[in-house]
Amino acid sequence: MATFSYTPDFGATMAKHPRANVVRFADGYEQRVTYGINTSPADWTLSFSMREDSEANAIDAFLTSKRGVEAFDWTPPGGTAGKYVCREWSKTL
Repeated sequence: MATFSYTPDFGATMAKHPRANVVRFADGYEQRVTYGINTSPADWTLSFSMREDSEANAIDAFLTSKRGVEAFDWTPPGGTAGKYVCREWSKTL
């Protein structure tokens, strides 16, 4: 599996979106249960500013090659390596 080895700028942001089904009953009681394999997926917002054109093009080419559906290995800042999918990105020219 390919590895995304580019280092993002400082200030990366992570947001968690736990997956849970919630059933609310008439008496105010509710029941919650997680579902799926990854019950607490993380969304990362990264920036790669002030990069040489060659590096910016390489990052874009890597993500384009994955087409928003293929996973790749990546280690988040201060985190543990895992499998990630980048569903969208933008490039400023």
